[in-house]
Amino acid sequence: MTGKSLSERIGDLGHRLAVEAQAAWLAARDPRVPWFARILAVAVAAYALSPIDLIPDFIPVLGWLDDLVIVPLGLLIVRRSIPAPLWAELHAAAETASERPSSRAGMAFVLLIWAGLLYIVYWGVRISPWH
Repeated sequence: MTGKSLSERIGDLGHRLAVEAQAAWLAARDPRVPWFARILAVAVAAYALSPIDLIPDFIPVLGWLDDLVIVPLGLLIVRRSIPAPLWAELHAAAETASERPSSRAGMAFVLLIWAGLLYIVYWGVRISPWH
């Protein structure tokens, strides 16, 4: 029997989710994609590709909830909001991109966005009249 081990299956699932998230990111920037799908694709792809989770992974069960439920559900909605031939094109481009080395500049950009959002939230709370 030549079945895959659990770690190989998890790795395959992780790769598939990463490709789907990359396809969603490509969809967000493609003018042929309907506006609703583009907005949702930005949100899902940014969250999926971000190294920061809203629910930290060290919290038992809940920490993986976003990775196992929220992200795939968001990707499914994005995928169903885009015409099938266009999604196939975007998915193929994402698959090709996944075979290239990852970008440190892209990771730094995502981290800067998160830092900026945290800064805005922090200062918004500090100067709010309700605080």
